[in-house]
Amino acid sequence: MSDKGYWERHARNYDASLRWVLGRPLTRMLEFASEAVRGKARVLEVAAGTGIVTSAIAQTSDSVVATDYAVAMVEALEERVRGAGLKNVTCEQADIYALHYPEGEFDAVVAANVLHLVPDLPEALSAIRKVAAPGAILVAPTFCHDQTKSSWLVSRLLALSGFPGHRRFTGHSLRDAFEENGLRITKFELLSGLIPVGFVVAYFESPAQT
Repeated sequence: MSDKGYWERHARNYDASLRWVLGRPLTRMLEFASEAVRGKARVLEVAAGTGIVTSAIAQTSDSVVATDYAVAMVEALEERVRGAGLKNVTCEQADIYALHYPEGEFDAVVAANVLHLVPDLPEALSAIRKVAAPGAILVAPTFCHDQTKSSWLVSRLLALSGFPGHRRFTGHSLRDAFEENGLRITKFELLSGLIPVGFVVAYFESPAQT
């Protein structure tokens, strides 16, 4: 992923800014994510950031490998995991495009609020597919910047501040993006907020090509 410097610089104020942008949908998003991975033995979280979602999914799954590609984010993530006493979470630095795990390693992958940030969405989804076991789910709550007039405006203001977004979804275009990349959606709900979140659970219809 590009734009790494932005996330290195903003790791310490990430929680405050995310809670400001998410606001209303945050609680439901965390509830949905934790329920989606309930009982899963091996969960990978990509772009975990400071661990807001990590803390929720660790409560209902057996083990979580939480990753981010920014060093400062991983440091904040480790701090949160230690503070919460989450013994079933391992924190690692990893790039979503180059996940250094065996093929078929995970029965769930969580990619929260990152798919609008990756420059190459098909490549990112392909990398996730390789480490997902047959029948594994992808849990991907995603900001839908173009869903409403107000979110459209907020998104443009964020861009002026240097926020490194690469695409602006609506709920409809988000669903299309999943289907175009070989994913079958099993749950979709649009969570309203300053920037709405499309909460998606899906699975890959075919294994990764090697």
